[in-house]
Amino acid sequence: MDLSNLKPAEGSVKKQGKRIGRGQGSGKGGTATRGHKGAKSRSGYSKKLGFEGGQMPLQRRVPKFGFTNINRVAYQGVNIDTLQKLVDEKKIKGTVDFETLVGLGLAGKNELVKILGRGELKSKLTVTAHKFTATAKAAIEAAGGEAVTL
Repeated sequence: MDLSNLKPAEGSVKKQGKRIGRGQGSGKGGTATRGHKGAKSRSGYSKKLGFEGGQMPLQRRVPKFGFTNINRVAYQGVNIDTLQKLVDEKKIKGTVDFETLVGLGLAGKNELVKILGRGELKSKLTVTAHKFTATAKAAIEAAGGEAVTL
């Protein structure tokens, strides 16, 4: 070890960023790499979300219409033919509850589930869900199963 091969410890020396706006002698004075004029050259500039350089923004050009009910309750629909297919594939037996549906990817864990009446059910199932259509409930009970509302 001698003075010719001394080095600082790994990670101890941080390279300083370029010093901007510190006079002409630095080579980065004057406009301080911001170019000439315009909003981006000013101090305190921040581009607003959706700003298009003064052009009428898309969000204001597109016509607005209709009504969105903030109290709407959205359900994830699962048809009984889907349940029958899962029985045929031996993925479910006897009972179908909310956890089973989430596990099979038919619903999210924060969603409400509604069983819909498309298709036909041949196997006896105990189905637990948040809501049932009248046709779905009738089809489940006709197959000898039961529909349990959460």
